[in-house]
Amino acid sequence: MGFMLAAAGSAVGLGNIWKFPYMAGQMGGSVFVLTYLVCMFVIGLPILVTEWLIGRRGQKNPIHTMEDVAKAEGRSANWRWVGIIGVLGSFLILSFYSVIGGWATDYIFLAGKGTFLGMNGEGTNRIFSEFLGSVNHLLIWHTVFMFATAVIVAMGVSGGLERSCKIMMPGLGLLLIGLVVYAAVVSGPAFGQAFSFLFTPNWSALTGEAVLAALGHAFFSLSLGMGIMMAYGSYLGKDVNLISTARTVVILDVIVAILSGLAIFPLVFANGLQPGKGAGLIFVTLPIAFGNMTGGTILGVLFFIFLTFAALTSSISLLEPTVELLEEKTPLGRKSATLLSSVVIWALGVACVLSFNEWQNVTLFGKNIFDLLDYFTSKLMLPLTGLGTIIFAGWMMNQETIRRELNLSPALFAGWKFLCRIVIPIAVIFILIYGFMD
Repeated sequence: MGFMLAAAGSAVGLGNIWKFPYMAGQMGGSVFVLTYLVCMFVIGLPILVTEWLIGRRGQKNPIHTMEDVAKAEGRSANWRWVGIIGVLGSFLILSFYSVIGGWATDYIFLAGKGTFLGMNGEGTNRIFSEFLGSVNHLLIWHTVFMFATAVIVAMGVSGGLERSCKIMMPGLGLLLIGLVVYAAVVSGPAFGQAFSFLFTPNWSALTGEAVLAALGHAFFSLSLGMGIMMAYGSYLGKDVNLISTARTVVILDVIVAILSGLAIFPLVFANGLQPGKGAGLIFVTLPIAFGNMTGGTILGVLFFIFLTFAALTSSISLLEPTVELLEEKTPLGRKSATLLSSVVIWALGVACVLSFNEWQNVTLFGKNIFDLLDYFTSKLMLPLTGLGTIIFAGWMMNQETIRRELNLSPALFAGWKFLCRIVIPIAVIFILIYGFMD
């Protein structure tokens, strides 16, 4: 149970509550959502199990785990590159993740000051636009969030933080359910419109980019391809059922994402906002609810506290692989390794901050720095790392040992092996090609 809560805490974060709604809004709603669900259960779940299995075998950081397991199986040590790319992915993701964590932190105080009272869509849009335009404001909160992450990682994750997870994560879930109920009551017909937008198939909106985005987000929201889940697997005992535990984590992850969509899109349609608003969608829509409901100021503060905490638990997981690597490969101790990696990540995050204002016209491949990092990691690095992991497990490792470890009958394992050897690699390769050719 403790492991499952830790894994869910890493997975459930900004990816579900911040990123899922705005990706769905930009990528055609239902087409993205349905493709995302398929990717989560058909591709994400087996890769999650595989990362845990390899991590449990290796008992080290992701790079050394891949190297040691490969050698034990009589394979090339070059498979460590799967771990290297995963750690690099978590490093790059944290640079822009910290910026969004800073947004959530600032919104705690905006909600507490009653800034959103009586606000409509135009008002919350204006507040968010002014917020993005203030370089100093964004830098301060990016720095605060990154500093908090670094301090916790440098000192070690305490029992207090672990106990807090048991309160904060369920609290966030209950608040999301409450927001869904509120949205259903106050938005009227807009709730049905939102439900249709999310779940009624609109195959005319199907594009390669939407499918690639759904695959990338499945990896992002489950923390796959980043070395995180492989590192978590090193803490697992042999008695843990990997498949059933992974199934529970995936279901929890999906529920939080769907609740976020059902809380946000009714307010989007009811207030005449655009579902394709982008990265700021949650920061424009939910303040409308908090500003117009009884007790909204308190609930707004609680929501953004919980959201910041969820972001923090994920950011700790993102920083940990880099710190572990520096500890093992250099003379640096834990605190020095944390300081060095945090400063470099913070500096890269500054470039992301500037991409919303001073450097908004600085683009590469038509994307600013923030969007480019998001695109490169989520839609390219993570799926490729996941592909390498599943190919390694399906073709390079002893299959009978894996069958016994997963506790599957020969018949069920035949299906599992076909999925991991054929279906998932072909699906990931096809989606990558389809997405880039579209």
